[in-house]
Amino acid sequence: MTSRYRVEYALKSHRRDEFIEWIKALLAGPFVLHADIESFDSEFPELYDIPEDSDIYLKEHEKVIAKDCQRRYLEIFKDVENLIEHTILIDEINDKNPERNSTSRLRNLVPSLGRFFTPLPLTEAFLIEDERRAISKRRLVSPSFNDVRMILNTAQIMALTKIYKDKAKAHLKLITFDGDVTLYEDGQSLNENSAVVKRLINLLKLDLFVGVVTAAGYPNQSGAEKYHERLQGLIDYFNNPNCSLKDSQKENLLVMGAESNYLFRYNNEMKGLKFINSDEWLLPQVKSWDNDKITYIMDTIYQHLVHLRMKFNLEQSTTIIKKERSVGIIPNEGYKILREQLEEMVLSCSNKLNIILRGSRKSYSDSHEALIQLRDIKVCAFNGGSDVWVDIGDKALGVESLQKYLCQDSNSEFCPITKAESLHIGDQFASLGANDFKARLSACTVWIANPAETVAILDDLINYLE
Repeated sequence: MTSRYRVEYALKSHRRDEFIEWIKALLAGPFVLHADIESFDSEFPELYDIPEDSDIYLKEHEKVIAKDCQRRYLEIFKDVENLIEHTILIDEINDKNPERNSTSRLRNLVPSLGRFFTPLPLTEAFLIEDERRAISKRRLVSPSFNDVRMILNTAQIMALTKIYKDKAKAHLKLITFDGDVTLYEDGQSLNENSAVVKRLINLLKLDLFVGVVTAAGYPNQSGAEKYHERLQGLIDYFNNPNCSLKDSQKENLLVMGAESNYLFRYNNEMKGLKFINSDEWLLPQVKSWDNDKITYIMDTIYQHLVHLRMKFNLEQSTTIIKKERSVGIIPNEGYKILREQLEEMVLSCSNKLNIILRGSRKSYSDSHEALIQLRDIKVCAFNGGSDVWVDIGDKALGVESLQKYLCQDSNSEFCPITKAESLHIGDQFASLGANDFKARLSACTVWIANPAETVAILDDLINYLE
């Protein structure tokens, strides 16, 4: 039975996705009005010829109701599909004529909606997920958040693979992944027996670029060993004499650390990850960031975490770590930070960042102009599940940096790599306190809940591509 705590926690606004909740609400109508096993007698009199107490009657009755519910659900997904296509069209018109600034019907209904980079075949995806999850056959449990999430995931995979098949030059080129809880369990690493390793190898065999965009931040070449540990099973396969990958395919593996601050790429000569100097890949807007302002942001958040640690009596059980471009609070060995405290801290840090980036803190400089320029710096605060971190940069910049870096040679057949040709897979897409959320600005996304779901979605992706 679901506890009251879990019910109340799920209702918190920062843990909800408005678009998924809106679709779920649309599906509640057919479920309430038409999924009742006793409500169809008058609509299907042909069933009266079968004795009501027979198993045959009940089974046939169930089939008719399921078919009708499926039809009604499909109608809703078709309407949503059309609204998405209309939104894409309006966005394209606005891009060409910024002064128009039109708003689509869907954005009026769901104000927090982001950009769609591809149409979504929701009706096809629903039929696939209905077969797997028996959504239209359920009589007591309405279509859930996870049902809608999985339908959207499948639709996005289908859209990307349709592009791959239909257009010779416009197709899926770059797939990026979060680390913890996406490729491997929290705090764990890939080993040779990890199911996801085989799928990553298959993606590389298809000549796709594969990137890991993670919050874990380790600078310089010395940091390569830390990422090597996390990807041990995959890199060991690269160095196996029986490896079936070409050298060029191995070098399609990249790691972006600390959201968007450190880049590593597999190097055949080194037989491991090579640190890439920031001058080779940093975006122009990031290069212009003032280091003094970054230091000010990090110092301010550090002091704020000190305050929060004291406020919650966590001095003995936690440690605050400050790095060049990140600061965080982690539990000491044998201790655990309560989920509510993690949420409170990440929301408090987010509020603090909003104040800093608005330039309302006059302690930084007497120059109002200097304060306003703080807005240019992107910062990400997130709950890592057992800790809280604030990083300079975010995954939107991390994915975009990979898109630009891989296309330094404009003559490459893979260039450019657009947002519609990129996919980011992660587990943290809540509106606040989740660092995968910003990746939606730079790529198509798939929201998974654990590494097993990553394996399942990659199986779908590879099957559709092949």
